[in-house]
Amino acid sequence: MELTQDSYSVYFLHPSDNTGMKLVTTPFSGTCYGNWKRSMIIGLTAKNKMSFIDGTLAKPAATDDTYPAWSRCNSMITGWIITALEPQIASSILYVDTARDIGIDLEQRFGQASSAQLYALEHEVSQIS
Repeated sequence: MELTQDSYSVYFLHPSDNTGMKLVTTPFSGTCYGNWKRSMIIGLTAKNKMSFIDGTLAKPAATDDTYPAWSRCNSMITGWIITALEPQIASSILYVDTARDIGIDLEQRFGQASSAQLYALEHEVSQIS
């Protein structure tokens, strides 16, 4: 069976899949990144596409037989991510080549709490009685 037709393959795309499909209910606006990320992980895992984001599936060489299927899936996942972002954030990743690189970019920009933010949160928590 061809990779793109095998529903257990990471390269399988269901006929109803499209780039405008919503994997999360609320687009990411720049706050609560952890919640948004968790929702995306759930959606991508359900679609068997998390390996495109977490790096466990490397981009094949352009001469590799799997490259066309990989490229198609990468474009689909990129569309899903763009749909799951507010327009100003989506425009900042529009020209990033791979879904993996988009994931890395978003994690670097929004996934790291600054020391000042962390201190402020810890201070707030310590004041709760």
